[in-house]
Amino acid sequence: MDQRNKNKSPQEVLVLCRERDVKAVDLRFTDFVGRQHHLTVPVAQLTEAAFEDGFGFDGSSIRCWQSIDESDMLLVPQPDSAWIDPFSNLSMIALTCSIEDPITREEYGRDPRNIARRAENYLANVGLADTAYFGPEAEFFIFDDVHFDQTPNAAHYEVDSREGAWNRGRREEPNLGHKLRAQEGYFPCPPLDQTSELRGEMMQTLVDCGIDVEGHHHEVGSGGQAEIDIRYDSLVAMADTLMTFKYVVKNVARQRGQTVTFMPKPITGEHGSGMHVHLSLWKGGEPLFAGNGYAGLSEMGLHAIGGILKHAPALLALTNPTTNSYKRLVPGFEAPVNLTYSQRNRSAACRIPMANPSPKGKRVEFRCPDPSCNPYLAFAAILMAVIDGIQNKVHPGDPMDKDLYDLPPELAQGVAQTPRDLESALRALEEDHEFLLRGDVFSEDVLRSWITTKRETEVAAISTRPHPYEFCMYYDV
Repeated sequence: MDQRNKNKSPQEVLVLCRERDVKAVDLRFTDFVGRQHHLTVPVAQLTEAAFEDGFGFDGSSIRCWQSIDESDMLLVPQPDSAWIDPFSNLSMIALTCSIEDPITREEYGRDPRNIARRAENYLANVGLADTAYFGPEAEFFIFDDVHFDQTPNAAHYEVDSREGAWNRGRREEPNLGHKLRAQEGYFPCPPLDQTSELRGEMMQTLVDCGIDVEGHHHEVGSGGQAEIDIRYDSLVAMADTLMTFKYVVKNVARQRGQTVTFMPKPITGEHGSGMHVHLSLWKGGEPLFAGNGYAGLSEMGLHAIGGILKHAPALLALTNPTTNSYKRLVPGFEAPVNLTYSQRNRSAACRIPMANPSPKGKRVEFRCPDPSCNPYLAFAAILMAVIDGIQNKVHPGDPMDKDLYDLPPELAQGVAQTPRDLESALRALEEDHEFLLRGDVFSEDVLRSWITTKRETEVAAISTRPHPYEFCMYYDV
């Protein structure tokens, strides 16, 4: 049975278990902030009834979830998510789960996967389209070594890559040269590209796990920046796939004695890792963003961009959810800090790719997000902004077909910018979130919990700690 079949039934999953001599079942779910968790059970526990009855767990031990007096929750396996995990010595099948209340059997409001499902359902209910396709490009860095720590009296980090520009003079016995210059890592051939074989192994493992891969390449950043492109899919399915993608990429690297990070800006002076999100709406098998307007867009496509740009500051609290995210969103480095749109122009927040001119290839690329986000929440929020833009016919204004990093001052002043830090994005979300509440997709409880958690555990934590570079600037004052 081909595990790339995305419409598996419980019976087909059980057949797959018998065919592959599966011994264990890994039940996986994603918490509020985007970290994946798992519970492993013997394969005998996976019956047809288990797909309905679920498996119990302690929801109070998961960040931002249940209180201890209401801790019992259910993991409900989703059969269409099944794939064989290649990293387990024990033959094991992985199943993504949704979270339910064991008493009411209602979907749990803070389960990000359930929020994503409600966004898909809301799109269908309002009648605009029946499918939203998402195609994220999650960039990442491959390092050979990493050290970091934070104590009351010390703080440090160090990442290393054998191809990094900083290693040109290192004694490697022998040092064979061929180190990538800073910001010159895009598409070089080996021996400059020293992660090509590892990326190839990642690509093949992803394919073996049922993920449709379009290709891989080195990214701009020296020191191991990489990208593996995967084929677009519907919202929830794509979020499931992205969580599997990150798991596979990290584990292939670990097996080869290397490490992967999706942290947006791990190296000073290099391009950060973004996650450009391509999206389009379809109905009855027909694309809805293709038309006769600017860059071949329909009116609906332009209004979709209008919705994204209108709500972008609030969206970034979910699509760029770390303090480190905003060290990537600075002028230069191809960072999309300008809230405008254009065809082909990578300095704009929204781009209309022109490489595939056919109607089916017509899509909008939102370039601000980064791969530190929870994809279920990020994709759901982007879709809600798109729906708002279409319903309210929000026009995005005139396109900017210019290098936005080199605009004359009189033009630059009129272009809105992305928030400068996470706190600014959180304030924007506080002020602009009504569009997320429609159709009960998000809730006030979810958004309050998100904002409070981010402020208390991330923004405040960074703001009260001395930064190592502050010692370089101020120790001798």
